[in-house]
Amino acid sequence: MGIKRYMIKDTNEISLSKLDPGEKGTFKSKEEASVETERLKERLAELQDILFAQKKHSLLVILQGMDSSGKDGTVKHIFSGLNPQGFTVTSFKKPTLDEAAHDFLWRVHQKTPPKGYISAFNRSHYEDVLVPRVHGGLSKEELKRRFRYIRQFEEMLAEEGTTIVKLFLHISKEKQMEKIQERLHDPKKHWKFDVSDLQEREYWGDYQKAYEDVFRESSIEKAPWYWIPANHRWYRNYLALSIVVKTLEGLDLSYPKLDTPTPNISELISPHH
Repeated sequence: MGIKRYMIKDTNEISLSKLDPGEKGTFKSKEEASVETERLKERLAELQDILFAQKKHSLLVILQGMDSSGKDGTVKHIFSGLNPQGFTVTSFKKPTLDEAAHDFLWRVHQKTPPKGYISAFNRSHYEDVLVPRVHGGLSKEELKRRFRYIRQFEEMLAEEGTTIVKLFLHISKEKQMEKIQERLHDPKKHWKFDVSDLQEREYWGDYQKAYEDVFRESSIEKAPWYWIPANHRWYRNYLALSIVVKTLEGLDLSYPKLDTPTPNISELISPHH
């Protein structure tokens, strides 16, 4: 199944309630998908090597989604085969006092990838238009202005050589509760539990509408949004990885050539050696 059907294009008609978070594509089994996922991991490692050597492009992968939608797991599974020298991941939490004293994009811009690198944002600047929208921290005019800044920011990054992929992990409310209960019942997952996850469930409908607004306001051609069915971890990982690989394959990646003619090694080696 092609990845294009997951790109959010007709943003005026987007309705998360019509998108199936339990979708599993055309795979007959989890095992079948795992084989393809491993192949894609190897391909991603190859592409990263060329990207790092060429130093012409960079890739920024933005992960958003409701609590427990699998942002941490997606980062862990799809980027596990990368060379850490050319990869960074940043998790954006509530702004510190210093961060809040600056414009909301200040802390984000510092973490964007330099040429040759891949970076992943686990949550991002979009939290600054989602949370205020749901909890009423900003006026409509202020939110509209922030969306304008985001579009301009991402367009600037794209024009300067950073390709942006934005992934929305779409999980059902029922599946989210299952995962919260897992965290409560498994001692190894207690550290993942946050009581605020339960509190934010009360605003589920508001967040769904807020995300639909995000897609309408920020799904620009140079930085498209994709929705990822996230009820099944294995399909979530496969699809997210597929999108990242396809995006890199769409760039003009190639190993750099020597600026000077290839030297004759035998002429360079002293006869005494």
